[in-house]
Amino acid sequence: FFFFHFQFERRETMMRSPLTTFITMSFSLRFLPIASSRAFLHGRRTLRSSSSLMQLNLLRGGGSSNDESPPPSSSRDFHASSASSADASSSSTTTTGAVPRGGETTQSQYVTLDDPAPGSPFHYAFPVHSLDAAKEFYGNVLGCAEGRSSEKWQDYSLHGHQIVCHWVGNEYRCVDYYNPVDGDEVPVPHAGLALTVDQFHALAERVKEAGVTFIIEPHLRFEGAPGEQWTMFFKDPSGNNLEFKAMTKMENLFAKYNVVD
Repeated sequence: FFFFHFQFERRETMMRSPLTTFITMSFSLRFLPIASSRAFLHGRRTLRSSSSLMQLNLLRGGGSSNDESPPPSSSRDFHASSASSADASSSSTTTTGAVPRGGETTQSQYVTLDDPAPGSPFHYAFPVHSLDAAKEFYGNVLGCAEGRSSEKWQDYSLHGHQIVCHWVGNEYRCVDYYNPVDGDEVPVPHAGLALTVDQFHALAERVKEAGVTFIIEPHLRFEGAPGEQWTMFFKDPSGNNLEFKAMTKMENLFAKYNVVD
């Protein structure tokens, strides 16, 4: 601004008296310190703003624009390291606090206690009358690892499959229907897993030792047929029916043929 203004005044001085020229140039030169001061103050504000932004970035845990340090490890990496540590020390890790809805989690807020089953793990949700009783049964009796939970529900890993207990009221009990299968009155609805034969017998012993009453005792059914299998039925504390079975030939799990009752 001063440069163009000064050039304009120089042209004017060619046609003015010496006194007029002196006054005009003095007046123009008077604004030079003002313009320079404004530029200087603007520069200080710019530097101060940049410094403030850099300080704020450092307080947030970031670096400067030239910082090439690697980003912090993801929660996924934490799962892997935690699982390795847990295996190495043979001890479990517990959560330290609730994860806020929609908020970011930290490494100390959760830990993965089990891996999903291969393929496509199923999800099964069912009602219960008591979350404490469900925790004792599914967590301790059946040995399911507990996952996420709230005051109204809990989820568990049943051999890598997700089952969820939903509290629906203290009065809830499962209403049973029955259907004959190979001489047994099978309660429906029911759910469970198809285990290996060794897993089946290990679970049967575990359930017996816990004092759980069998609706249908562990036994072999469809003997000699393609669908030959070990089976057992029992209830959870809310009366929900569970069946665990083991095909003697797992490849025949979906063998198609007509069964004569």
